[in-house]
Amino acid sequence: MSAGGTEGAAAEHGEAGGIRTALAGLTTRGRSFLAAGIAAAICAYVLGQSELLRVGLLLAALPLICATVLYRTRYRVSGTRTLSPARVPAGGEARVRLRMDNVSRLPTGLLMLQDRVPYVLGPRPRFVLDRVEPGGRREVSYRVRSDLRGRYPLGPLQLRLTDPFGMCELSRSFAAFDTLTVIPRVTPLAPARFGGEAKGYGDGRQRALALAGEDDVIPRGYRYGDDLRRVHWRSTARYGELMVRREEQPRRARCTVLLDTRGGAYEGAGPDSAFEWAVSGAASALLHMLERGFSVRLLTDTGSAVSGDSADGFAGGGQEGADAAGLILDTLAVIDHSGGEGLSRAHDALRGGDEGLLIAFLGDLDEEQATTVAAMSRRSGGAVAFVLDPAAWTRDPSGPPHPDDPHPDRLHMLRDAGWTALDVPRGAALDELWRQADRERSGLAAVTGEARA
Repeated sequence: MSAGGTEGAAAEHGEAGGIRTALAGLTTRGRSFLAAGIAAAICAYVLGQSELLRVGLLLAALPLICATVLYRTRYRVSGTRTLSPARVPAGGEARVRLRMDNVSRLPTGLLMLQDRVPYVLGPRPRFVLDRVEPGGRREVSYRVRSDLRGRYPLGPLQLRLTDPFGMCELSRSFAAFDTLTVIPRVTPLAPARFGGEAKGYGDGRQRALALAGEDDVIPRGYRYGDDLRRVHWRSTARYGELMVRREEQPRRARCTVLLDTRGGAYEGAGPDSAFEWAVSGAASALLHMLERGFSVRLLTDTGSAVSGDSADGFAGGGQEGADAAGLILDTLAVIDHSGGEGLSRAHDALRGGDEGLLIAFLGDLDEEQATTVAAMSRRSGGAVAFVLDPAAWTRDPSGPPHPDDPHPDRLHMLRDAGWTALDVPRGAALDELWRQADRERSGLAAVTGEARA
C-alpha cells in the first residue's frame, strides 16, 4: 500500500497563487524577520538613515527568498505505507511502517513527516527526517490501537518541507490512504453438543438423495468416467442422449446466529458494554461453528442476513472458510444499533422447520418480544439463547437486584418453549456460559429423547 509522490502535489499550485502560498508558509521566525525589515525600512525613510535601510531590506528579503526557493524546489519523494496486520481484534495493536524514497537527483532538506490517524487510534505520529541523499530512503514506524470496533482510515500522509534557516514551512499531501479494521474480540470455544441438527460436515453429515424413486429421479448428462451402472435408460430414451442418475450430495449441517441489535435493548456504551459483549459472542459462535464444518449465517433483528453465496450460508473448510471468516468479522466490525423495536422480522426470516441450530444473543425482552422469540424454536433443530439484562449491566454489581425485574420470567418463557436460555451477568465469560449451555442442552436432549451430535 503506497501513497503518491509529492511531485504531483507540488504541481497543483499555479504561478498566480505561488506568492500567496509561499507567504502563507512563513513561520513565526520568518514573519518576525519580515516585520522587522519593513519597520526598519520605514524608520530609515523617516530618519533618513541609508545604512538602516540596507539592514531593513536584508531582514525583509531573507524570509521572502527562503519562501521562494522552498516553493520552487521540486523534491521528487515517494512514500509507502505498510499496515501489518490490516485486521486486528479490539484491544490489539497494529504496526504502521512508513518509507520515504528520494527519487530525484538532488538531496532533500529537513523533512517533517506526519500521518493522519483518527483520534480513537491515538495521537498523530510525527517524525523528523534528516537530509535524504539522492536515491536514498528512510523508514519509520509507529503503532495504533483501538478498544472500539470499526473501520478507521489512515492517511493521507503529509510531508512538511522547511528551509535551513527555519523561515518557511510548506506542506505536501500524498493521495493514498489505508484502512485499519478493528474486529470484535473472539473467544475460543469448546466443542459442544447442542442436540438437534448440531452436526458438522463429517461423521454427522446428512445426505440429500437424488434418487428418491423411479419417478423422482433428477438425471444429468453422462460424463466421461461415470459408472455405466448408473445410466438411467428411461431418461436416455426421452432425451436421446446418455443420462445418468445424479450422485448423492453431502449436505452440511446449518447454524444461524441471531444478533439482537435493537438500540432500546441495551444500555451503556464502550468496549465493556452489553452490546459489545453480544457482538463479540456472535463473532465467537460464528467462527467456532464455521471451524466445525457448519454452514453458518448471521441474522439480525431487522431480518437481514449475511449468508455468503449459497442459500445454506457460509461453508467452512480451506480457503473458502478463511474468506468466510474474514467477511463475517468485517461485517461485525461495523455493525451498529438498529432502529427497530421488535424481533418479528427475524422470526419471518427463519426458514420453517429447516433452520438447523439457532444461537441467539438477545438484549432486553418485553412480553411481546419474548413470545416472538419463543416461537422461533419451532423453526430450528435446536435453540440456544444468551440473554443480557441491561439493568444488570448498568447497576452496581454489589447492589441487590430489583424485586420486580421481569428478566427471570422472560427466561422461563423461553425455556418452556424449548430454548436453552441462559442469563448473561455483567462481565460473564462466554466460554463458561457456552459449556453451561452444552450441559443444559444435553440434559434436555436426554429427557426429550433428542439425538445428540
